[in-house]
Amino acid sequence: MKTGRAITVVFALCAVLLASACSTRPRNRGEIFDTRSRAETQLEQGNRQADRGDLNTALFLLDEAMRLAVLADDSGLRVRVGLSRSNVLFSMGHAGDAESGLNDALAEALLSGNRELVALSRIHNARRRLLSPGGAGEAGAIVEEVSRETAFLGDPLQTAFAWTVVALAEGELGRYAQAQTVARRSLAIHERSRHFELAAFDWFMIASFRSRSGDFNGARQALEASMELDRRVENSWGLASGWRALGDVERRAGNPDAARAAYVRAADIFRALGNDVAADETMSRIE
Repeated sequence: MKTGRAITVVFALCAVLLASACSTRPRNRGEIFDTRSRAETQLEQGNRQADRGDLNTALFLLDEAMRLAVLADDSGLRVRVGLSRSNVLFSMGHAGDAESGLNDALAEALLSGNRELVALSRIHNARRRLLSPGGAGEAGAIVEEVSRETAFLGDPLQTAFAWTVVALAEGELGRYAQAQTVARRSLAIHERSRHFELAAFDWFMIASFRSRSGDFNGARQALEASMELDRRVENSWGLASGWRALGDVERRAGNPDAARAAYVRAADIFRALGNDVAADETMSRIE
């Protein structure tokens, strides 16, 4: 082999070997967010199932989200997952576990030094207190506390959540006009961001405030708006709850036939969901 040709072959072989080495060598990716991204996905899906009333699935997803948040050692994730998980536990009737989880989330938030996470933890705790037995007696203090903490929130969806807590507290105080005004702040955020399930819940709250103030026509309109949004996202749990609430409105308005029709429709949806307990409870409301 001539020297020039030999050199050419050697360079060619080196080029192939270098290319092979580069293709098999791990790439330097800089920061990695795989575990955190998976945790965020689990958290989002868990929250979605909770909004749809599927609490067992929600808890399963949130347990996995917490495991991933612990693996990533991400304080923010641990706080947010802990808050969502505690809310689900509270809705399932596990008040003690829910309170413990909320306290853990607040401790983690304080340790992180993140004022927004601290505010969010306190707002979630205020919601638990409000919805606990005797919570109505704290409603005035909760309005002030949550309104104060809301100033530290930067995420619009978290702000909307805070407004729902304030609205519920205003409702407990019997200040239904103020409650509707605050609920509409949350509604505006959810509609703007196209979170239709959450917007449907805002309308559901508004319907409750109107019904309790004796505005039955207004309550019907609000429930129709709520269920229309739930149909758009096929939220069957929300639809069943809406029809059941409409039955309550019609019963209070003195329309037993309309109330019965609404209750039956709600029970049909609950049974189709496999929730016979909710279906039976709904039918028990027929007078």
